[in-house]
Amino acid sequence: MFSVLACIRDNHDWRLIVAAVIVCLIGNLAAMLLLFRAGECDPGQQRSWMAASALACGVGIWATHFIAMLAYDGAFPISYGVGMTALSVVLSIGASWLAILVATEWESPYAFAGGGLIMAIGICSMHMTGMQAIEETVDIVYNPTSTMIALLIGMALASAAFFAFRELKGTRRVLVAAVIMVLAIAAIHFTSMSTIMLVPQPGRLVTATLLETKTLAGIVMAVSTALILAALSAVFLASHLTDLRGLANASMEGLLVLHEGRIMDANERFQEMSGWSLAELRGNLPSSVLALAESGGETRHQEASLTARDETEIPVDIMTRRMIYRGRNCQVLVVRDLTERKRAEEMIEHLAHHDVLTGLTNRSLYDTRLRHALQMAERKRSQIAIFCLDLDRFKAVNDIFGHAEGDRILCRVAAILKRVAGDGDTVARLGGDEFAIIQTGKPQPEAAQKLAGQILDGLAAEMDVARDPTAVGASLGIAVYPIDGRTAEELCDNADTALYRAKHAGRGKACFFDAEMDEAVRARRQIEAELRHAITRNQLYVNYQPILDSGSGAITGYEALIRWNRPGHGISEPEVFIAIAEESGAIVQLGEWVLRQACAEAALWPKPLTIAVNVSPVQFMLPNLCERITAILDETGLPPQRLELEVTEAAFMRDRNGVIATLMRLHKLGVRIVMDDFGTGFCSLSNLRALPFDKIKVDRSFTGVLEHDAAARSIVRAIIGLGHSLGIQVVTEGVETELQRQIVVEEGCGQMQGLLFGKPDIEPSVKLAARANFLSVHGGERGAAQVLAMKAPAK
Repeated sequence: MFSVLACIRDNHDWRLIVAAVIVCLIGNLAAMLLLFRAGECDPGQQRSWMAASALACGVGIWATHFIAMLAYDGAFPISYGVGMTALSVVLSIGASWLAILVATEWESPYAFAGGGLIMAIGICSMHMTGMQAIEETVDIVYNPTSTMIALLIGMALASAAFFAFRELKGTRRVLVAAVIMVLAIAAIHFTSMSTIMLVPQPGRLVTATLLETKTLAGIVMAVSTALILAALSAVFLASHLTDLRGLANASMEGLLVLHEGRIMDANERFQEMSGWSLAELRGNLPSSVLALAESGGETRHQEASLTARDETEIPVDIMTRRMIYRGRNCQVLVVRDLTERKRAEEMIEHLAHHDVLTGLTNRSLYDTRLRHALQMAERKRSQIAIFCLDLDRFKAVNDIFGHAEGDRILCRVAAILKRVAGDGDTVARLGGDEFAIIQTGKPQPEAAQKLAGQILDGLAAEMDVARDPTAVGASLGIAVYPIDGRTAEELCDNADTALYRAKHAGRGKACFFDAEMDEAVRARRQIEAELRHAITRNQLYVNYQPILDSGSGAITGYEALIRWNRPGHGISEPEVFIAIAEESGAIVQLGEWVLRQACAEAALWPKPLTIAVNVSPVQFMLPNLCERITAILDETGLPPQRLELEVTEAAFMRDRNGVIATLMRLHKLGVRIVMDDFGTGFCSLSNLRALPFDKIKVDRSFTGVLEHDAAARSIVRAIIGLGHSLGIQVVTEGVETELQRQIVVEEGCGQMQGLLFGKPDIEPSVKLAARANFLSVHGGERGAAQVLAMKAPAK
């Protein structure tokens, strides 16, 4: 019995020990290089590179053990059994593979320790199995303590090697990890070997197939050399040569390789696109999956259809060309999936002809279909009906509840229209809350009446205005071809005119176009349309009518009166367009423009005369009316005390408290408030009591009949007396004759205005000249001279 430690000390070949260390280092360098390569590959190739790394590491460990064993020259020659020797190789490679998997793929911060433990156990197992391969008349006795110490040291070093490989970067991770792994292998081997005892058994027979030392040395050196060359070659090829299959698989297009008309190969993209595996495709004709026309050798494009494994049809674009593949003359089909492009084209086409929000036909497609419908109706001598729809109360819902709620309402209305319309009808959203329908192939006007009733009933059923504050109704205008027009423009215009009449008839109704009834409506709509552009086209101007003191005849101020020089119609008085402007909302813009013009004009006058401007009841619906008036006064520099705002009693009908609050703010600012057209409205006395009016105006309807209507004279007398008793100045407007002037003066009215004192004109100085002429006739030369001596207000 003798100790291997003594054998290591006394009988060893240091040259083989150095060779064992070099083989171990090169094997681990190769293993770490291959593992590094695995980390740079896609998941499909990582396992292959990791297997190669495990092979290099395992064979390196095995070669190190047996070369080191060959370095020992004991008292008797040692031979090895083939079976156990082969098993030791398998154990070494298998343990290396499992250790690498755990260290690199286990999702744990301590994966490196798990890999180190498995690697240490594998090295010990290989070491013991290799020792059991010794086929001699000896027994091998192990020291459990030293074996366990070797295992712990090896586990610590192997874990450190895997940790270094994970944490370090670049070349350092490969070199440091390889050196530490060599130390782990050497520590296990030499620590365990140092305490092994060999006990001779002379009578034992050895019958196994043995490997002599020289034979084993040759095998180990050959395997080691092959390992080094294979590892270095693999790394070199992976780093410097192009992976053609990887390049083909990286392509965004599918590739089919055909030889003699049959599928020879296909890349991963084509398999992913079609769902067919390479085994299912190989050997088949391309027509089994592609609706492909025959192609020649030259490069060309063609669209085709790919039949996927799930039997869906995929639109594809195919380019064909020829190349040498694996030494054969082959045809390559480059298959590009056109699904996304087709979907995008369809979406673009849909968006170009449909409303984004509701999905209904838009104006462009509506116009096209209307022209086609008219052409078809003309050929077949049939009728069609054109519907124009406008939602009632939609603007209020949109403003109060927000645009999101407004969009929801539009979608609900669109769904109702699509449900009640016929299959051949076109339902369109033209913009905002405007919808249109083309009804074809039905007798008219019966079909149009039926559809109109279904639309109104459908809206009433789903939107109860009494209970739902977001509910809306609809007004409809209908024109029928060929009765109401023969062109698309004429029919749409007439349907729109009928819609306008339906809205002004109380809303929630359907009206057919009627040429006679809609003539006035058309004229009204024309005025409304032209009035919206009157300011920008410089068609509006302001006339100034003087207001005179009844006692002295002196001009105390002017009233600003708007005039419209309407092209083709001459000068239009306010009575023609003011009511239309109030209905359409254009009065807000017009009123603000008149106020700015009048204030700017009055600010240039040398005398502090007042300027009176009418304010529409619609303007009082603006929550910031006071701020707008204040801004205009600041802009023009006119003192608030010189501005008189004339308000009719109609302004108090909608929001009396709000109007009173606005007027009180203006009055505190210094603006004078005038009750216009007094006696013609409602609640006059309560309004006088609620507001500190500075003036009240006697309406011209009373002034015009003063000469022959005693009742009118009594009313004027009462108004003037009421004003005196309340301390409010009274102005009588509409004074056109001398007798009317005398009556007004006799009744004690403080101020007058009317055509008797001159027509309203652009230049206020004209009024002074007219007043001087009046006094020269009725007040003598002295009175005329006094007026003309006054410096006329000028720009």
